[in-house]
Amino acid sequence: MIALANVMIYLHDRPYGLRQHVVEDGTADNVTTALLVTFVDGRAYPLFAALFGYGLVRIADRARARGVDERGVTSVVRRRSAWLVVFGLVHALLAFSGDVLGWYGLLGVVLAARTRASDRVLLWWAAVWLVVASAVQGLLYADPRITDQRGFLWSFAIADPFEALGWRAVEWLMTPVGLLSVVSAVLVGMWAGKRRLLERPERHRPLLRRVAAWGIPLGVLGGVGTALATVRVWEPAAPVVALLAWAHVLTGVLGGLGYLAAIALVVSRHDRGPVVLALRATGERSLSAYLFQTVVFASLLPAHALALGATMGTFEAAVLAVGTWLATVLLAVLLARRGRPGPAEALLRRLRGREPGGRELRRPGA
Repeated sequence: MIALANVMIYLHDRPYGLRQHVVEDGTADNVTTALLVTFVDGRAYPLFAALFGYGLVRIADRARARGVDERGVTSVVRRRSAWLVVFGLVHALLAFSGDVLGWYGLLGVVLAARTRASDRVLLWWAAVWLVVASAVQGLLYADPRITDQRGFLWSFAIADPFEALGWRAVEWLMTPVGLLSVVSAVLVGMWAGKRRLLERPERHRPLLRRVAAWGIPLGVLGGVGTALATVRVWEPAAPVVALLAWAHVLTGVLGGLGYLAAIALVVSRHDRGPVVLALRATGERSLSAYLFQTVVFASLLPAHALALGATMGTFEAAVLAVGTWLATVLLAVLLARRGRPGPAEALLRRLRGREPGGRELRRPGA
């Protein structure tokens, strides 16, 4: 889902419509766009963010289990999060200004001292923030006009590599504004981490079923109107588009959480199958997999690279995204069989050094 969401940002040299999707006439391209807006846009990153929030709490819990005091626990989480900001900055400057590592790392720094916050505090702030952030974020995507110029993330269409690099620095700083709503998903993920919902899904099946049964349909319902408007099957008035944009963002977080609950339910019943083991290997090397996607997309698609994003259709881009993701799964399995972490995980471990408690955490991707 992250690969599908990111690859579309690279398409350029055509008119842009709602949610900055390129405007195309082909049936396959429009169907692909509609499916992406309904099921992926604004849904993949909340899923990713919930996992990140879950991880913050589990990192803190493991530090406590090693006898680290609360000040040391906060230090462990903040140091890891700070390095994630550094990774995000380098990632953005070199290739992809739509990077989210820096934003998530910043959230980790801010929330490091709140890994023991009460359930009520986490869920209350998640709800309040979601209402406000979805309104702000929705406004960014509420312009129904078709234009020849992007509203943001301009660097992908710039042919001069040095000019594009300069714009990427600016765009990276703007990225959090378009991802405000994921803060709520991080907070819900922290709540889930305290209860260890994903590690012990068999103990929480009723709750996970409810989240999946409500979250996924609401995510689809909130996305379909914007999808129809994006592919111009429906051309509502500007106020309706604004309302649809707000609903798309709001329900996107609910949909992402619904996906996560559904995944946990499936894995709880098939936790040793070859597909799950392959996905687990990829998850343990998720940072490397995420950066590998950028290597492929940034080499092929921007105007300052091979410029294939100027001619590639949405359907073709989706095929490229899925193929690239499958390659990351294969590479992760090969590394897992050799007992090796991903290169990005190995580098991150080396950079953060030893942690309070006297030893490094050795699980790849943890």
